[in-house]
Amino acid sequence: MDISEIQDLIKFIAKAGVTEVEIEKKDFKITIKSEMPKKKGAEAINQVSVPVAAIPQGPVATMALAATPAVTPEAAPEAPKANTDEDNYITVKSPMIGTFYRRSSPDKDPFVEVGNTIKNGDVLCVIEAMKLFNEIESEVTGKIVKILVDDNSPVEYDQPLLLVDPS
Repeated sequence: MDISEIQDLIKFIAKAGVTEVEIEKKDFKITIKSEMPKKKGAEAINQVSVPVAAIPQGPVATMALAATPAVTPEAAPEAPKANTDEDNYITVKSPMIGTFYRRSSPDKDPFVEVGNTIKNGDVLCVIEAMKLFNEIESEVTGKIVKILVDDNSPVEYDQPLLLVDPS
């Protein structure tokens, strides 16, 4: 696990509101503890512990991360938005970090194609996370307008996957 993966994991944990996560594999162990601050909307990660892989049974390297307040929507300047057709579409977003698959296996047809009509509960795609394949089901009824992610691509938490026209 490299530093960018650790940073992504910290961001995911901060968004999810989890207070402690521990991941252990053959060559490393990582513990991330988060203390929920008194201010609503701000999150602080207190420490991240990662054993140094090059030194067997060596000391644990600890990084202390400073608490940074979350930017509130009022404080962020909004860019003027052009009124486009995409404003009328519903965006299906990834509920987790993982790998996006449009089909259940390489020899099967994709779950959905552009132009398909979907209803609540239809499987739209699969996201693999830590060797688990999670079916992502539709929460809306409508027509697939655009597929925003390539098959077999990594996706982030809350990343847009599909656009659906609810009409």
